[in-house]
Amino acid sequence: MRIVLFMILGVFLYASDATLEIVKSADNRPMVAIQDASEFGTEMTRQKFFRLVMGDLKVTAHFKVDDTYRRSGYNSLIDPMLKTNNYLLRYRFREGDQQQLFMDVKAYEFPSATPFFERSYRVSNRARYPFLIHQAVIDFNDFLKMPSVGWMKRYVVFAEYIKARHADIVIADYTLTYRKKIVSGGLNIFPKWADRAQKGIYYTKLGRRPVLYYYNIYTGEQRKVATSDGMLVCSDVSRDGRKLLLTMAPNGQPDVYQYHIGSGMKERLTFYSGIDVSAQYINGEKRIVFVSDRLGYPNVFASRIGSRGVQQMVFHGRNNNACSAHGKYIVYSSRETDNAFSSNTFNLYLISTESDYIRRLTASGINQFPKFSEDGESVMYIKHYASQSALGIIRLNYNEGYLFPLKGKRIQSIDW
Repeated sequence: MRIVLFMILGVFLYASDATLEIVKSADNRPMVAIQDASEFGTEMTRQKFFRLVMGDLKVTAHFKVDDTYRRSGYNSLIDPMLKTNNYLLRYRFREGDQQQLFMDVKAYEFPSATPFFERSYRVSNRARYPFLIHQAVIDFNDFLKMPSVGWMKRYVVFAEYIKARHADIVIADYTLTYRKKIVSGGLNIFPKWADRAQKGIYYTKLGRRPVLYYYNIYTGEQRKVATSDGMLVCSDVSRDGRKLLLTMAPNGQPDVYQYHIGSGMKERLTFYSGIDVSAQYINGEKRIVFVSDRLGYPNVFASRIGSRGVQQMVFHGRNNNACSAHGKYIVYSSRETDNAFSSNTFNLYLISTESDYIRRLTASGINQFPKFSEDGESVMYIKHYASQSALGIIRLNYNEGYLFPLKGKRIQSIDW
């Protein structure tokens, strides 16, 4: 249990770096107004639609967004007062048959008030309406040739504590507006996407012995992958999906293993008498980064697969217990207080593997389990406070962050 806890306890400040710079030095982003032309939903529902459209536009960090709620007909004339903006985004939700929901989007450019972008979207399950909005904002953003925000449409998977020795696996959109429980019954923790297309996950079920399962989120197929004494967690998956990085403790001490899906062969990668956990592939999957207590406290190290040599990666902090890697960057969680009778502060830091660059990403609170987006431009993490959790997003190149609370619930770990 101590080892599991080691893994679970996993105003921005920034410095300059030649390859990762703050691009919003002057706020000259285009201004966008929004109009709701929906023909579906109550006033409360329409307000939810609006807040999500507005929120998505803000989270791109590419626009200054007018947060005034306005109603309009979908094909109505443009209010001249709106021409102080660069763009107007007008949308309409309308219902279809058998729970289908449609979203029509039209964008105008000012001062000409000329429509230049129009799309329609639909879902067969109305509960999935957030993904209509995410896709519309992604397409609008892409049409304007802004840096991609395609990560918005990806699922987030997380473990949600229900009660003692009981946690469910849930998939959600990044705002936690859409949520669907996919695994329940018992203590199900450490979910990890099994493939880039997000068709399946790996997760650990804790019982008399920990068991690693694979679960297909579309077909419901579930199969046992591996079991081990002590502990068993999948921390990373190779890009082709054929290899897993596992933390296992068959002899009482956790080490990192590489598991080959086809053959079932386990290859031990670390050989330390203490704790080595939470490994991730780096450098074209030729090396790994992982968390170890070989300094007497948790810290981040790297090793080449097939070699016993180990390189210390982090030289800041005395309890760095969770990390995520993308390209030459590592983001990690560092405990910065040592309170025996109250909550400790955990902040996130970003470092480069090729220089002494370091940047603090959070300023206070309990910030854990950082995860890079696929493009490496955003970091998702868990913020714990007041007996509940929120999902945080940090837009690295824009020095902006956002929180999405999961009211009354605590998140154990995430992946996206």
